[in-house]
Amino acid sequence: MPLREQLNEDLKSAMKAREAERLAALRLMLAAVKQREVDERVTLDDAGVVAVVEKMIKQRKDSIAQYEKAARQDLADKEKYEISVIEAYLPKQMSQPEIEAAVAEALTQAGARTPADMGKVMAVLKPRLAGRADMGKVSALVKARLAG
Repeated sequence: MPLREQLNEDLKSAMKAREAERLAALRLMLAAVKQREVDERVTLDDAGVVAVVEKMIKQRKDSIAQYEKAARQDLADKEKYEISVIEAYLPKQMSQPEIEAAVAEALTQAGARTPADMGKVMAVLKPRLAGRADMGKVSALVKARLAG
Protein backbone atom coordinates (compact mmCIF):
# COMPACT_ATOMS: atom_id res chain seq x y z
CA MET A 1 0.00 0.00 0.00
CA PRO A 2 1.38 3.43 -0.90
CA LEU A 3 2.47 5.54 2.06
CA ARG A 4 -0.17 8.21 1.45
CA GLU A 5 -2.97 5.62 1.52
CA GLN A 6 -1.47 4.07 4.65
CA LEU A 7 -1.53 7.49 6.28
CA ASN A 8 -5.23 7.92 5.43
CA GLU A 9 -6.07 4.45 6.78
CA ASP A 10 -4.17 5.09 10.02
CA LEU A 11 -5.99 8.41 10.38
CA LYS A 12 -9.35 6.64 10.11
CA SER A 13 -8.36 3.97 12.63
CA ALA A 14 -7.11 6.63 15.08
CA MET A 15 -10.46 8.40 14.76
CA LYS A 16 -12.37 5.20 15.45
CA ALA A 17 -10.14 4.36 18.44
CA ARG A 18 -10.49 7.93 19.76
CA GLU A 19 -6.70 8.38 20.05
CA ALA A 20 -6.64 12.17 20.21
CA GLU A 21 -2.86 12.74 20.32
CA ARG A 22 -2.12 10.24 17.57
CA LEU A 23 -4.94 11.67 15.48
CA ALA A 24 -3.52 15.18 15.84
CA ALA A 25 -0.07 14.03 14.73
CA LEU A 26 -1.50 12.15 11.74
CA ARG A 27 -3.58 15.16 10.72
CA LEU A 28 -0.45 17.33 10.82
CA MET A 29 1.34 14.85 8.56
CA LEU A 30 -1.53 14.64 6.11
CA ALA A 31 -1.83 18.43 6.03
CA ALA A 32 1.89 18.78 5.27
CA VAL A 33 1.64 16.19 2.46
CA LYS A 34 -1.43 17.89 0.96
CA GLN A 35 0.20 21.31 1.22
CA ARG A 36 3.24 20.11 -0.71
CA GLU A 37 1.00 18.50 -3.32
CA VAL A 38 -0.92 21.76 -3.77
CA ASP A 39 2.26 23.84 -3.89
CA GLU A 40 3.89 21.63 -6.51
CA ARG A 41 0.66 20.62 -8.28
CA VAL A 42 1.55 16.93 -8.17
CA THR A 43 0.46 13.81 -6.33
CA LEU A 44 3.35 12.72 -4.13
CA ASP A 45 4.77 9.23 -4.47
CA ASP A 46 6.33 7.39 -1.53
CA ALA A 47 9.66 9.22 -1.96
CA GLY A 48 7.88 12.58 -1.81
CA VAL A 49 5.96 11.58 1.31
CA VAL A 50 9.21 10.39 2.94
CA ALA A 51 10.79 13.78 2.17
CA VAL A 52 7.88 15.54 3.89
CA VAL A 53 8.14 13.18 6.88
CA GLU A 54 11.90 13.81 7.20
CA LYS A 55 11.34 17.57 7.13
CA MET A 56 8.66 17.29 9.84
CA ILE A 57 10.98 15.25 12.06
CA LYS A 58 13.78 17.78 11.62
CA GLN A 59 11.40 20.62 12.53
CA ARG A 60 10.28 18.80 15.65
CA LYS A 61 13.85 18.08 16.75
CA ASP A 62 14.63 21.78 16.42
CA SER A 63 11.51 22.61 18.43
CA ILE A 64 12.46 20.14 21.15
CA ALA A 65 15.85 21.80 21.53
CA GLN A 66 14.21 25.22 21.85
CA TYR A 67 11.55 24.02 24.31
CA GLU A 68 14.12 22.29 26.51
CA LYS A 69 16.28 25.41 26.46
CA ALA A 70 13.24 27.41 27.61
CA ALA A 71 12.43 24.81 30.33
CA ARG A 72 9.11 23.83 28.69
CA GLN A 73 9.31 20.06 29.10
CA ASP A 74 5.55 19.66 28.50
CA LEU A 75 5.88 21.04 24.97
CA ALA A 76 9.08 19.09 24.35
CA ASP A 77 7.31 15.86 25.35
CA LYS A 78 4.47 16.62 22.92
CA GLU A 79 6.98 17.08 20.10
CA LYS A 80 8.75 13.83 21.06
CA TYR A 81 5.44 11.98 20.89
CA GLU A 82 4.76 13.44 17.43
CA ILE A 83 8.20 12.27 16.29
CA SER A 84 7.43 8.75 17.50
CA VAL A 85 4.22 8.72 15.44
CA ILE A 86 5.84 10.29 12.38
CA GLU A 87 8.91 8.00 12.37
CA ALA A 88 6.67 4.99 11.75
CA TYR A 89 6.29 6.21 8.16
CA LEU A 90 10.00 6.22 7.39
CA PRO A 91 11.63 3.22 5.70
CA LYS A 92 13.77 0.91 7.83
CA GLN A 93 16.83 2.83 9.01
CA MET A 94 20.29 1.71 7.93
CA SER A 95 22.82 0.48 10.48
CA GLN A 96 26.08 2.36 11.08
CA PRO A 97 28.18 -0.26 9.20
CA GLU A 98 25.81 -0.05 6.20
CA ILE A 99 26.11 3.75 6.18
CA GLU A 100 29.91 3.57 6.40
CA ALA A 101 30.01 1.11 3.50
CA ALA A 102 27.78 3.38 1.40
CA VAL A 103 30.01 6.37 2.18
CA ALA A 104 33.17 4.44 1.25
CA GLU A 105 31.58 3.33 -2.03
CA ALA A 106 30.42 6.89 -2.82
CA LEU A 107 33.90 8.28 -2.12
CA THR A 108 35.48 5.94 -4.67
CA GLN A 109 32.64 6.41 -7.17
CA ALA A 110 32.92 10.21 -7.01
CA GLY A 111 36.73 10.08 -6.98
CA ALA A 112 36.73 12.37 -3.93
CA ARG A 113 40.03 13.23 -2.31
CA THR A 114 39.63 16.64 -0.63
CA PRO A 115 36.94 18.41 1.40
CA ALA A 116 36.14 20.42 -1.73
CA ASP A 117 34.72 17.20 -3.26
CA MET A 118 32.10 16.86 -0.53
CA GLY A 119 29.28 18.09 -2.78
CA LYS A 120 30.01 15.36 -5.34
CA VAL A 121 29.92 12.66 -2.67
CA MET A 122 26.70 13.95 -1.11
CA ALA A 123 25.08 14.10 -4.56
CA VAL A 124 25.81 10.39 -4.94
CA LEU A 125 24.65 9.50 -1.42
CA LYS A 126 21.45 11.56 -1.10
CA PRO A 127 19.28 9.50 -3.49
CA ARG A 128 20.57 6.23 -2.02
CA LEU A 129 20.16 7.07 1.65
CA ALA A 130 17.18 9.46 1.68
CA GLY A 131 14.79 8.43 4.41
CA ARG A 132 17.02 5.57 5.51
CA ALA A 133 19.73 7.53 7.32
CA ASP A 134 20.18 10.86 9.11
CA MET A 135 21.80 12.93 6.37
CA GLY A 136 23.38 15.24 8.97
CA LYS A 137 25.32 12.31 10.41
CA VAL A 138 26.18 11.08 6.91
CA SER A 139 27.49 14.52 6.02
CA ALA A 140 29.66 14.59 9.16
CA LEU A 141 31.02 11.14 8.31
CA VAL A 142 31.88 12.20 4.74
CA LYS A 143 33.53 15.38 6.04
CA ALA A 144 35.62 13.35 8.51
CA ARG A 145 36.71 10.89 5.81
CA LEU A 146 37.68 13.66 3.39
CA ALA A 147 39.55 15.67 6.03
CA GLY A 148 41.41 12.66 7.41
